[in-house]
Amino acid sequence: SASDDWSTPDDVFWWANERFGPLTLDVCADASNTKCFRYICKEQDGLTAIWDSAACWMNPPYGRGIGEWIKRACGHDGVTVCLLPARTDTQWFHDYCVGAAVYFLRGRLKFGGAKHSAPFPSMIVVFNGK
Repeated sequence: SASDDWSTPDDVFWWANERFGPLTLDVCADASNTKCFRYICKEQDGLTAIWDSAACWMNPPYGRGIGEWIKRACGHDGVTVCLLPARTDTQWFHDYCVGAAVYFLRGRLKFGGAKHSAPFPSMIVVFNGK
């Protein structure tokens, strides 16, 4: 893909928000794709910005740096609900997601603005704080 930013499908966010929310801070968003009233944009750098919400939503960039985002979500004091590619063979999955609540999504998601479904399966991972 030309981009590592995939806009969250509305139904996936609302499913997660209903079960684990209310999710009040989108830590990887911009004004055009945020799912929460409050968000941290790329210029504010969600990896270093303060996540001052008890319940965060995270759909990180799916590039090589995804492990750093997941590490940050795992270390957040509050709940962080993450939409992630279901890559169970990766180091980041074994380092951070094993032991968290993991929900594998059926089929392939069609991310916002995409013409076709994603070429990979997806999962929701819920971190409940340190």
